[in-house]
Amino acid sequence: MALIEVEHLRKSYTLGGQTVRALDDVSLSIDEGEFVAIMGASGSGKSTLMNMLGCLDRPDSGSYRLAGEPVQAMGKDALAAVRNRRIGFVFQQFNLLPRTSALENVELPMVYAGVKAGDRHQRALTALQRVGLGERTGHTPAELSGGQQQRVAIARALVNQPQLILADEPTGALDSRTSDDIMQLLAQLNAQGMTVVLVTHEHDVAAWARRRLVFRDGQLVEDARQPGRVAAASAQETA
Repeated sequence: MALIEVEHLRKSYTLGGQTVRALDDVSLSIDEGEFVAIMGASGSGKSTLMNMLGCLDRPDSGSYRLAGEPVQAMGKDALAAVRNRRIGFVFQQFNLLPRTSALENVELPMVYAGVKAGDRHQRALTALQRVGLGERTGHTPAELSGGQQQRVAIARALVNQPQLILADEPTGALDSRTSDDIMQLLAQLNAQGMTVVLVTHEHDVAAWARRRLVFRDGQLVEDARQPGRVAAASAQETA
């Protein structure tokens, strides 16, 4: 069943008096449970597409259905509700609150969702255990390695039980060993049924996915299936 359905999506920006077509008649679908890597050079349209899929921006024309729900014409409040309910975000720079514990960082999306304090605590703890950080719940970001901070960010993305994880260059700030640990974790989550879509410019990161979309000049120029790297059975805690 298709989780993401995009048809004839177009988006343009005006830069320096010139019109740039960031997305030019893009159509694609992504089924539930897929692991997809989006690639392309700077300015290819991959980040614009990620913003559309994350309900962070609207297209100029075309349609986008998420879990069968048309979202392209929704207002800001409705889009915020969709993001909170259906999508978990993972970013390159982690975006953690610096003076706040790992547990409290993971609790934050549930505050916006109106989850009661006791339930927030338990769900955040479970999410941190799921990503191998059950022993680091009281640590602040400064007390965690880069890989551990990204695991906290992934736990935060999971805590509202979304249907979709969108990861924008999730290994961009990490060394190669830690990058492999994070990609292994995302592959494990996918193996458990989570739909994962990531933007990357690194071919070794994209190799973890089972489908690769390549963009150039705002257009989808390649849509290829690939074996995908297989994750280990259990999470390994990042040093």
